[in-house]
Amino acid sequence: MPAEPAGEALPGGLRRVARVVLLDPRDRILLLHGHEPDDPADDWWFTPGGGLEGDETREQAALRELAEETGITGVDLGPVLWRRQCSFPFAGRRWDQDEWYYLARTTRTATAATALTELERRSVDGARWWTWTELAGAHETVYPTRLAGLLRLLLDEGPRPGP
Repeated sequence: MPAEPAGEALPGGLRRVARVVLLDPRDRILLLHGHEPDDPADDWWFTPGGGLEGDETREQAALRELAEETGITGVDLGPVLWRRQCSFPFAGRRWDQDEWYYLARTTRTATAATALTELERRSVDGARWWTWTELAGAHETVYPTRLAGLLRLLLDEGPRPGP
């Protein structure tokens, strides 16, 4: 799963990450397409977001990352939908992350990366809006791995009181 080196770590070395579950007016979710920098065949889809920088809050990081990776600004963040800790190999190292997923909605569906890091330029190659049905039937790798089921629950029941 693509990640840039920035991002303050929690005690124990967990990198603090804010991600955005961005929905359009048709309830499609925006996912970015990424791959290992030196192996485009090792690919996956993931939500916009990344590590906190300096004294940023998670909310500030989520909005900054969304703007940098998609060009989409002017969204209001909703609640934290989900939290997860994950560990994965990427770009020759292991990443240990504490990820918070924020809900956001937009009417804008055109995307354009505006400020990718060097690593992101080598490993992110596009974005796509997915319906729940497309996501549920996808044969591609998607992170988080249970995203289709989580999205269906969100669309059916709305956000839960807590992550």
